[in-house]
Amino acid sequence: MRLVIADDHPLFRMGLKYALIHQGFDVVAEASDGLAALEACRALQPDAALLDVKMPGMTGIEVCERLRQSNPRLVSVLITTFAEPAIVQAARAAGARGYVSKETDPESLARQLRDIVANPEIDRLPQVDVPRLTPRESEVLPLLAQGYSNKEIAKNLGVSPDTVKDHLARLYAKLDAGDRTEAVSRARSIGLLH
Repeated sequence: MRLVIADDHPLFRMGLKYALIHQGFDVVAEASDGLAALEACRALQPDAALLDVKMPGMTGIEVCERLRQSNPRLVSVLITTFAEPAIVQAARAAGARGYVSKETDPESLARQLRDIVANPEIDRLPQVDVPRLTPRESEVLPLLAQGYSNKEIAKNLGVSPDTVKDHLARLYAKLDAGDRTEAVSRARSIGLLH
């Protein structure tokens, strides 16, 4: 299997390259940033690209999106330390077919890559639990994010401040948040706010 690997940390990238070569992969190119990864994939047409999520110039997610448009057969797999819900959702939307932890051992990584490339139609990204909001909670949340007070939210929605307090209490519970700031932060991290 022909691979392009991209990570902005040279030692990690080198270790990843040699671990994958040892597992029987043909690493046709390495890249230290997203633009170089995109160019290598376009020029060399590998079977898969193993992309760090956070790279200079262009993120791994942005590279996935562009590769999906220019070469939909190429399988993009993200590699990262943290599977944050917002990143997982963005990766899925960009067309990534897998998400691998940097803490994975070489044998497991090789198995996962082979499985993802052999079955690209199967989504291997982690599932993200996004709470269901009521229509009114969906109206309250963006106003909360904009910094509106309870009175301002009440006036905007034509309800009483006590009703807003009730909606906020339910939002906090659904988002497992203790206050306004935490609720907004968690909502953004799981894609409820953009």
